[in-house]
Amino acid sequence: MSRSSQPRLGHDHLGLGVGLRSPHFQHILQHQPDVDWFEIISENFMDSQGRPRFVLDELAERYPIVMHGVSLSIGSSDPLNFDYLRRLKRLADEVNARWVSDHVCWTGVAGLNAHDLLPIPFTEDKLAHVTRRMRIVQDALERPLVLENPSSYVEFAGSTLREWDFIRSMTEETGCGLLLDVNNVYVSSVNHDFDPFEYLRSMPHERIVQFHLAGHTNCGTHLVDTHDGPVIDPVWELYREAHRLTGGVSTLLEWDAQIPAFPVLHAEVLKARDHVAGLDRPLDSLAETVPPQTVAVDFTAVPHPATVIRAECE
Repeated sequence: MSRSSQPRLGHDHLGLGVGLRSPHFQHILQHQPDVDWFEIISENFMDSQGRPRFVLDELAERYPIVMHGVSLSIGSSDPLNFDYLRRLKRLADEVNARWVSDHVCWTGVAGLNAHDLLPIPFTEDKLAHVTRRMRIVQDALERPLVLENPSSYVEFAGSTLREWDFIRSMTEETGCGLLLDVNNVYVSSVNHDFDPFEYLRSMPHERIVQFHLAGHTNCGTHLVDTHDGPVIDPVWELYREAHRLTGGVSTLLEWDAQIPAFPVLHAEVLKARDHVAGLDRPLDSLAETVPPQTVAVDFTAVPHPATVIRAECE
């Protein structure tokens, strides 16, 4: 896959990467695979001085590392956790993290962590709240923050903004970068019945520094972002369009349950090369219309692979 000649918000195009997961530690250390970069879950390494941190330090000598957090809780009403931010910054400095990301969500209240990415109401008041906290976080980290669109399963009746309008305004107010999770766009579009291509077209493309790809589970009445299988064709179609709109940015595959052998994981993200073959074009051509073949996909009728449909979702 070709890479953009100019960094996006100062962030280089890293190519195709995978999430670093403990079942693959030995394989990676032994074989030093030809992977462009690794993404880590920040909380898994912030306080570890054992084998996970040893592995991370070894890999940071050879590969670019990106940090992806799940506990910032930028949308919460709780005060920001400055101890957490100090530990986050220390880890980023020690492994030379290319950037630090988290999610547009809240994860806890009253000092409790729900260990889930919970949705926020998309209102002007919440936008002001989130942007105010983001400025503080970016000052504490001494670097721009990168935030991801989470998948969601419920919406707030009081929301007055569409999710993509909220996110676009958030980036304009704070100067942050975006991690566009293409699978999350698809999951939420099915759950909430919106056009995923409209979502992609409405994003501030110049602020997208990273893509996520993943599998999910089809529970019949809704989709769940389980990261437990291969990427399905409709998500690849969205990825093609996201690549076309941005000119291509760092792309990562997430696989967090039923984790396969490392070569299988790596082969899945390498499929991205085939899916965007011939789509590379200069950034000044981003205003083109959506190709007819991409809007013809029936997203409500495409089943998820049967191998990852679980009985407990029925």
